[in-house]
Amino acid sequence: MTENILVILFVAVPAIILHEFAHGWAALCLGDSTARSMGRLTLNPLKHIDPVGTILIPGLLYASYALGWTHSLLMFGWAKPVPVNFSALRFPRRDMMLVALAGPLANIFLALLMAQILRLGWMPRFSMFFFYGVLLNLGLAIFNLLPIPPLDGSRIVSGCLPRAWARAYSRLEPFGFLILILLLNFGGLSFVSRLVMLAFRTLGL
Repeated sequence: MTENILVILFVAVPAIILHEFAHGWAALCLGDSTARSMGRLTLNPLKHIDPVGTILIPGLLYASYALGWTHSLLMFGWAKPVPVNFSALRFPRRDMMLVALAGPLANIFLALLMAQILRLGWMPRFSMFFFYGVLLNLGLAIFNLLPIPPLDGSRIVSGCLPRAWARAYSRLEPFGFLILILLLNFGGLSFVSRLVMLAFRTLGL
C-alpha cells in the first residue's frame, strides 16, 4: 500500500500535472494567456489535481497491476483541464493541434529522460519509480493521442478535418467518457497496453 501511494505521489501526479502545464505553456506561446491569467500556468499540483482523475483512477489501475488482477500496467488519468481560449490563438486551427500535442510530447520527454536514467544506472535506489515512470508516461501519451473527444488526439484530428466535418466530430465530446468506459470494459483499449510495452522495449528496457 505504501508503495502504491508513493508511485501515485511521485510518478503519476507529476506526469499528469506536467501534461496539463505543457498545454497551458504551449497556448501562451501561441497567443492565449488564459491559463496564466487564471493562475493555472504553474507546476503547483494543488492547482491541477482532480481527485478522481489524478488520484483515484491511476491508483486503482496501479493497484490492480500490483495485486496481480491484471497483467498489463495500462495507466492513465487526468487533471483539471487547463483553460484554453482557442479563438485567442494566432492561427486557431493549427495552434489548437499544437496545444493538444504539447501534453503527450511532455510525457514522451519524461519517459525518455527516465529511460536514460535507468539505462545509465543512476540513482539505483529510485529505479522502481523510474521504471513505473517510463510506463506511466508512455501510457499517458499514447492514451491521450486516441482520437476520442475530448482527448488530445481528437483535437489533432479535428484540426485536420474540413470545418463541417470537424463540427460534426466535436458533437461526440459529451459522449467521450462513456465511449472510453465501454471500450475499457470490452477490451477495446487493450492495444494501448501493447503499444506501451512495444515502446518500452524499443527504449531498450
